[in-house]
Amino acid sequence: MATPNHTGTSHSLFILLGIPGLEDQHTWISLPFFISYLVAVLGNSLLVFIIITERSLHEPMYLFLCMLAVADLILSTTTVPKALAIFWFQAGEISLDGCVTQIFFIHATFIAESGILLAMAFDRYVAICDPLHYSTVLSHTVIIKVGLAVVLRSFSVILPDVFLVKRLPFCRSNVLPHTYCEHMAVAKFACADIRVNVWYGLSVLLSTVVLDALLILVSYTLILNAVFRLPSRGARQKALGTCGSHLGVISMFYLPGIFTIITQRFGQHVPLHTHILLANVCMLAPPMLNPIIYGVKTRQIRERVVSTLSS
Repeated sequence: MATPNHTGTSHSLFILLGIPGLEDQHTWISLPFFISYLVAVLGNSLLVFIIITERSLHEPMYLFLCMLAVADLILSTTTVPKALAIFWFQAGEISLDGCVTQIFFIHATFIAESGILLAMAFDRYVAICDPLHYSTVLSHTVIIKVGLAVVLRSFSVILPDVFLVKRLPFCRSNVLPHTYCEHMAVAKFACADIRVNVWYGLSVLLSTVVLDALLILVSYTLILNAVFRLPSRGARQKALGTCGSHLGVISMFYLPGIFTIITQRFGQHVPLHTHILLANVCMLAPPMLNPIIYGVKTRQIRERVVSTLSS
C-alpha cells in the first residue's frame, strides 16, 4: 500500500494509518468518533441556527458563542470524516496538497477557537466588572472587528506553515501513523533540516494559544475577585453560573491540548497509539461538548432549543 521509497524523490502521496497498533480495533474505535461527530454537527448547527434566528440572543456573549460553534464545525469536519474513512474503508491515502490543506485548516481553526475563547473571557470581564459600559464597549461594530481580527490572526500565522511544509522534500517513508495531517508529524518525515518548522511552530504556539490562555487566566482572576465582592448572594450565584459554562468550555479546549503536549515532550515511554488518541480528543471533545455545556447551562438557549424541537 505504501509508495516505494526512492532517494531523491519527493512523495506526493501519503498513507494515514489511523491509530497505529490498534488497527484490529478500528471498527470499535470508530463508534465514539462517529457519535462525537454527529453530536458536534447537530449540536453546533442547532446553536448557530438558534442564535442567528432569535433576535433576543443577538448579544455579545451569544454572538461569540455562534463564532465558536462555526469554528467547531470546521474543526471537526476537517478531521473526523477522514478518520472514519480510514477506520471503515482503509482509505488512508491523501495527497501532499490535501495534507497541507488539512494542516492549514486544523491549525488555523484551533487558533481561531483560542482567540474566540479569549474574546468570551473579555466579554464576561466587562459584563461583571464594568456593567455600566457593557453595551458601549462591546457594540456590534466592536464584535465584528473582534471576529475579523480573530480570523485574520489565525490565517496570517498559519499561512507560512503551508509554505514551510510544501518546501520540504519527502523521500523517506510516506506512511504517517496518525488519523490526520499535523504540521510537525508530517515535517518529521522530511529528508531535510526542519529546524525552521520546529521553531516557527513553537513561536506560533507561544504567541497565540499560550498567550491567550494566560490572558484568560488573568481575566478570570479579576472576574472572580469582583464576583466575591458582590454584596448580594443571589448576584454572586448568578455571576458564577454565567461564568461556569464558559470555564467548562475553556477546560475542554485547553486541558486535552496540555496533556497532549506533555505526553509528546516527556512521555517517551507512552505508546504511540496513546499519543494519537490524545491528539484526537483535542479535535473531538470541544466540538461535541461545547453545545451540550451551553445548552444545559444557559437558560435562554435551553428554552429556545426546547421550543424549536417541540414546534
